[in-house]
Amino acid sequence: MDNSATNSEPLVVDLSIPFPTSREAEIAYGTLSVDAEPKRSSVKKTVVHKDNMLHIHFESNDARFLRVSVNTFFDHLGLVVQTMERFGPPRLK
Repeated sequence: MDNSATNSEPLVVDLSIPFPTSREAEIAYGTLSVDAEPKRSSVKKTVVHKDNMLHIHFESNDARFLRVSVNTFFDHLGLVVQTMERFGPPRLK
């Protein structure tokens, strides 16, 4: 029996993450958008920065890969937020 959760319809997760300022969202975007999903994961991830928001779109036909990708993203997001909190508000460019 195959236990994989593969669907013919793509599974989608859309997130909108607010930041206190546009600059902080821009820093998070610059950090989180550089890592492409591994080719073997079959997950498509799109990160968009607009004003003080990050919009993230995940899409996959495999629920397990989608779950791992979203969990990993939240781990990285947590690290970015902790780093910004530790070093204070970002300076203007």
